[in-house]
Amino acid sequence: MEEIAPYIQRLALWAVPILAAVVFHEVAHGYVAYRLGDATAARMGRLTLNPFAHVDPFGTVVLPLLLLFSGAPFLFGYAKPVPVDFLNLRDPRRGMVLVALAGPVTNLLLAGISAVVLRALLSLPVPDSGFLTDNLVVIAHMAKASVFMNVGLAVFNLLPLPPLDGGRVATGLLPPSSALALARLEPYGMLIIMALLISGMLDHLLHPMTTLLLHVLL
Repeated sequence: MEEIAPYIQRLALWAVPILAAVVFHEVAHGYVAYRLGDATAARMGRLTLNPFAHVDPFGTVVLPLLLLFSGAPFLFGYAKPVPVDFLNLRDPRRGMVLVALAGPVTNLLLAGISAVVLRALLSLPVPDSGFLTDNLVVIAHMAKASVFMNVGLAVFNLLPLPPLDGGRVATGLLPPSSALALARLEPYGMLIIMALLISGMLDHLLHPMTTLLLHVLL
């Protein structure tokens, strides 16, 4: 049990930041789509912060935990994608870009808020031990975990590869012929990502921006 205890403690500290990061990410997509003319997510009950409406067993639970406990240099995950019918948007091409950006931007905002909370907690004059101190330490660790999780999720999703948000942004900004060629990669997007992850190339792609953002925030 003593060998398992650190893993259980680490899981407890990361569970809430992981859920918050992926849930707010998906709700942001749906909310921006709703404001731009598509109510698909609202009709399907996905504009809610209830995690059970968004959790993907592998992407929200298994994948982040595998990365966390394997000592991976970055963390990311995903929830069930919020359904968006881009044809319902008042300006489908521009709307696609805004809807796609909503998720990563929300994660960066959450990372910034978490960093502010962490700095505030570290500046508090508290006793070396006691109930209050112990709870503040837990909250500080969760805030730090939130910074790492949200930065990792934002940077990962901004990779210009469908079906990631960065792929949809690129599809909306590129000339039609190039956008169509990129969009055709979508059925193979997750296979490409898994190949990059296994080969170690994903770390090389994500590390520079992740490190820069963490340096700025922490």
